[in-house]
Amino acid sequence: MDVNKVKGGSIGLSYPMLAKSNYTAWALKMKVFMQVQGVWTAVEQNDPKTPVEEKSDKVAMAMIYQGIPEEVLLSIAEKQTTKDVWEAIKTLCQGADRVKKARIQTLKSEFEALSMKESEQIDDFHLRMNGLVTNIRALGEEMEEAYIVKKFLRAVPSRFLQITSTMEQFGNLETMSVEETVGSLKAHEELIKGKTETNESQLLLTKEEWENEKMKIINCYLPRRSG
Repeated sequence: MDVNKVKGGSIGLSYPMLAKSNYTAWALKMKVFMQVQGVWTAVEQNDPKTPVEEKSDKVAMAMIYQGIPEEVLLSIAEKQTTKDVWEAIKTLCQGADRVKKARIQTLKSEFEALSMKESEQIDDFHLRMNGLVTNIRALGEEMEEAYIVKKFLRAVPSRFLQITSTMEQFGNLETMSVEETVGSLKAHEELIKGKTETNESQLLLTKEEWENEKMKIINCYLPRRSG
């Protein structure tokens, strides 16, 4: 992937190149880069009544141009301001409003159907879920923290039933954060893992002891060699 580099103070920035499938991540990174350079207000003004400085607008537009392919650049070349350029790229990538709503419904259906696999770790499942949530929110759809937490607790396998029941009974799911939920489930995951390893160790020891006993019995019935 082509990237372009620029120095923002003492921070080295690498602009991502926009592709058909990475708009959400691209927009998040570009927003942070423009905030670092102090020109994000060219896209999102703190006070709509205050005009954007021409220099800031040109710097922000130049930064966007560094991270888009030629075909996209040609399609937005007539746009005069960074805000217009940003909105044009957003429309190109996210589609018209009707398509956008359909995309939101598809992603929310995927979110509702999401479930953690038996062999999956909490961290891996969290990454999968967070990816969907990020994409949904990037399309402008609100997703409350409590809604995500409750889904998380419903989506984990039965081995987490004890901890999820405790959290639902004694915790306040309306104020609990996703990070707190993940932390509690990870702690329980480690506890289960520790018990499993202990049980396996005990089982192996039992097998070893049985083999020793078996050999003793066999040795008792083997004919003794003459000296």
